[in-house]
Amino acid sequence: MTSRLDTPPGGLAASPPESVGTAEAKRRFSELVDRVGEGERFLISRRGRPAVALVPPTAELFDPPAEPPSGLAALAGALADWEDLDDVVAQIYATRRTSADRPAPELG
Repeated sequence: MTSRLDTPPGGLAASPPESVGTAEAKRRFSELVDRVGEGERFLISRRGRPAVALVPPTAELFDPPAEPPSGLAALAGALADWEDLDDVVAQIYATRRTSADRPAPELG
């Protein structure tokens, strides 16, 4: 029986990645790393679902990291992970409705 990993390398970078199960990938990890170094790509599946892709590194990985976002972009990234955001926003609106220094906005 021929394994999917026994196919000769060459020209696979443009084709879809080869699918490999986690057990087979574990047994042949060193070989996979060598073949990825030659330009091949592999999709590692766990229980039939894609879990990890082994691909050659790209130039972006070697570039110095960009400056972290600032201003509203940094705020948007921080808010994306805030689990209680809806409750906090509701509390802000409730507080603004009872505020005496300005009228509450109509939120319709």
